[in-house]
Amino acid sequence: MRLDKYLKVSRLIKRRTVANEACDAGRVSINGKTAKASSAVKAGDVIEIQFGTRTVKAEIVDVSETVKKEEAAQMYKIL
Repeated sequence: MRLDKYLKVSRLIKRRTVANEACDAGRVSINGKTAKASSAVKAGDVIEIQFGTRTVKAEIVDVSETVKKEEAAQMYKIL
């Protein structure tokens, strides 16, 4: 699955366009490497997102095309 779509589906970032812009600005990394929006993600990868002064680090647990809002938090584990 594409990184920008995963960020939207998992609700780490609310909109796909915002996820796309964050990736283009270099604020998202996968396993320590800066990632493009089109980068593929899989279970076990560690995503790091910089929101201004705050950094969120999460491990991907599940990759699904669609999930319900209540189940979205189960797609990742905050580190």
